[in-house]
Amino acid sequence: MTSQSHKFSGNYLVLRPDEVSVCDLFSLLWSDELEKKAFLDCPPEKFRENIRRKWLIFMSLSAQKILLHAAKPLRWSGEKLEMWVNLVSLNRNIFVLLLNLVRGKVIMPERESEVFLSFIGSLDRRVELDKNIEPGDSRYYGALAAMAAKLSYENRAVVERIVRYYWKMELIGYYNFWNDYQKKTNTQAFMVHDKITDMIVVAFRGTESFNADDWSTDLDISWYELDEMGKIHGGFMKALGLVMEKGWPPHVEQDNSRPLAYYTIREKLREQLKLNNETKFMLAGHSLGGALSILFPAVLALHKETRLLNRLGGVYTFGQPRVGDKKFKEFMELQLQNHDFRYLRYVYSNDMIPRTPTDDVTFLYKHFGTCLYFNCCYKGKILEEQPHKNCISLFAWIPSFLNADWELLRGFILPLVKGSEYEESWLLILLRLWGLAFPGLSAHNPQDYVNATRLCSRRLYHQLQHEKQHPRNGLYLAI
Repeated sequence: MTSQSHKFSGNYLVLRPDEVSVCDLFSLLWSDELEKKAFLDCPPEKFRENIRRKWLIFMSLSAQKILLHAAKPLRWSGEKLEMWVNLVSLNRNIFVLLLNLVRGKVIMPERESEVFLSFIGSLDRRVELDKNIEPGDSRYYGALAAMAAKLSYENRAVVERIVRYYWKMELIGYYNFWNDYQKKTNTQAFMVHDKITDMIVVAFRGTESFNADDWSTDLDISWYELDEMGKIHGGFMKALGLVMEKGWPPHVEQDNSRPLAYYTIREKLREQLKLNNETKFMLAGHSLGGALSILFPAVLALHKETRLLNRLGGVYTFGQPRVGDKKFKEFMELQLQNHDFRYLRYVYSNDMIPRTPTDDVTFLYKHFGTCLYFNCCYKGKILEEQPHKNCISLFAWIPSFLNADWELLRGFILPLVKGSEYEESWLLILLRLWGLAFPGLSAHNPQDYVNATRLCSRRLYHQLQHEKQHPRNGLYLAI
């Protein structure tokens, strides 16, 4: 079934989980009469080619369908868990909470307050920048980006408090962006100005643990092929502000109640960068936020936004999934060369998200840029691609279980060796225990990326500054 809503793309595959029934799902695997099905959309002349891997389409639609039905209970359970964690935290610990309950002096959390932390924030409660990494240190922007990516999961009041009182920076804006395809606001970002370095930081929020829409964005294997850019993950483009029926027009008339991420941030950067010709900006994000961070300059390049691209100081992503195919990789490598901005893609140990979507005959999605790979001891290595580039390898899963055991033990050892700031919360310890069964997912939390940027050797960044080409075989640099 074809639609006018995708006419901006000559080739595409769009899945509609809201249109699929259980019978449709199972008929998908064996039926050849799929052209008129409402849950599949692609050009008629490309139909057979685009749906040849039916089992992947089946898995993606099934997962998204389950998430559609689980959205409310998932959100409810997440809200209750966050409320409980904040309740215990505000009352110091579970024992003081019980005492306060008896005394009638329980401190109740308020969800929009400046002290209410998200699930991600409760895993790692650090809010201050590392005092040992000052502006001018080669590690500074990486460490700042990691903290900004982690902070992006919090509400506006928390972000404003931390940026102003702990980071001593100016909060330019905190945004909730409209998704034109999901018909709701589901993309968040904030923008701060580090006046010491004269750098504007734009941080995109990643996948929230209990947000079904975010997980659907990640699991949606829909894609669009654009002439100049190649084949790109559809869910990521929609989250960044892809316009229904129009794609990426150079200019749009925005509804102020439904701002689109790309267009809003682009205009705000134009305003800010006009104030000072020396000011630059950088992009940061964890998980889904990392994908949006590297997709943003890609759309700038599509629109020939040379002035903005020449002011881009760097893109720093943490646990970022792959975004596009080989043609997209080549398109972005040309932009890196033409506009000379740094793109560092941090990958921690067995984190499975950077290994998806797979780089094989199934998807042919490609990573690019400089990969800074950190093992479970936070020793860094410069690579073109992380080890075990796809998460489906048995050689990747076996050591990942061993690493999960070590990560649980390391949480008790590291504070003794490196200081109390590396002490892990009880919630993170529970996540480590859960990671014994699902190591690739537990390794995705932002806390390990913050640790990696703080504990890595300066020599890693010095090596980056002196290398014009990525080495095929990296060298581990000890902490």
